[in-house]
Amino acid sequence: MSTSSSKVIITCAVTGAIHTPTLSAGLPYTPADIAQQAIDAAKAGASILHLHARNPADGSPTGDPNVFAQFLPRIHAESDAVINLTTGGSPEMTVEQRLAAALRFRPEMCSLNMGSMNFSFHGMGAKISNWKFPWEKKYIEDSEAFIFRNTFRDVARVYQLMSDFGTRYEHECYDIGHLYNLAHFLDRGLAKPPLWIQSVFGILGGIGADPDNVVFMRRTADRLFGNDYVWSVLAAGRQQMPLVTQAAMMGGNVRVGLEDSLYIERGKLAASNAEQVTKIRRILEELGLQVATPEETRRMLALKGRQHVKI
Repeated sequence: MSTSSSKVIITCAVTGAIHTPTLSAGLPYTPADIAQQAIDAAKAGASILHLHARNPADGSPTGDPNVFAQFLPRIHAESDAVINLTTGGSPEMTVEQRLAAALRFRPEMCSLNMGSMNFSFHGMGAKISNWKFPWEKKYIEDSEAFIFRNTFRDVARVYQLMSDFGTRYEHECYDIGHLYNLAHFLDRGLAKPPLWIQSVFGILGGIGADPDNVVFMRRTADRLFGNDYVWSVLAAGRQQMPLVTQAAMMGGNVRVGLEDSLYIERGKLAASNAEQVTKIRRILEELGLQVATPEETRRMLALKGRQHVKI
């Protein structure tokens, strides 16, 4: 079984690189909005903030560290939450672009995708005729041909380039095979316990958002990693709240946020990331579970501490 705790870690994925501005007015893409929504999510109960950057002019995904620099200092100054920078970026970015911000800011955590995959969301804009920005429609439609590259060499390179900084990883596992990939890197000594495993459900190209699959992923992780991991779940779209609640009831941790789902309930867009955090916190507490603070999260995941980042 994974490392257990009486406290549940809430991660909030604030903006991501998949949803586009036309899909929801609540999706932050300017540095000021990303910072404010991240801070509000932390106040609502998120102890980890999973962060991407957007081009401030049109909301398109960017890996430019100079854009990250426009919102990270404020989040760091006004929140005690763990800052977790993406190394996934978007499927259109090179590995160098995806890793640039993490290398510059040396965060406590960064994400690390554990395998290459088809990654498609091409049906997302089918009902939209008027787009805010010219890039959005083509980006969504072209995802039908996206291959999200995360080769063994790519993953090893991330571990090796970040090795001197004490940064730990949110290992994003979109399918069962990704758990075995992580076990391979554990055997090589590149991945180090306690492993933070984020099981991802409901992306077209990955494992489906079915309750049975949540159990299957958990059992597989238990078999491969024993007590050497801490488990969390995210689910895309309408399955977000049901599956993360299931994970919490199984002793796991949860991730919400507008990167993963734009909705707060069936047919109703979320106004903000904090609204989703508030909802899952209420559910957890009504189930008799307690939410982990940032400092408790740092202890659970053996993080280096906010004083050792370069933000």
